[in-house]
Amino acid sequence: MASEETGNEESANEEAAQVSEKAAQYSPDELSDAGQATESSEVNLELVLDIPVNVCLRVGSTEISIRDLVKLVEGSVIALDRDANEPMDVLVNGTLIAHGEIVVVDDRFGIRLTDVVSPLERIEKLG
Repeated sequence: MASEETGNEESANEEAAQVSEKAAQYSPDELSDAGQATESSEVNLELVLDIPVNVCLRVGSTEISIRDLVKLVEGSVIALDRDANEPMDVLVNGTLIAHGEIVVVDDRFGIRLTDVVSPLERIEKLG
């Protein structure tokens, strides 16, 4: 079963690489706000709509020395570089796409988006 999963991952990686190569042919100004191709060039977004992506919430960060790191115990508190009232960063595959605030939905954490980076800005940041 593990070899089957590895085969599926390899095939997904190959498909993603092929899609990435095709997508690289188009510059951000060739895409309209709706994500459709403009004028004579056509982009088939159906090719990428089912590819899984990693969505992360960045709460904050800090730098500490290894000396301080090894002193950490249960109950230790690490201060982060973000104010408590600042919106969190929402990243997709490491790329900032929005800001939001943490909410609880059915005993699980969620995020309410308060500001979304425009699709054109996201595409421009990729290149």
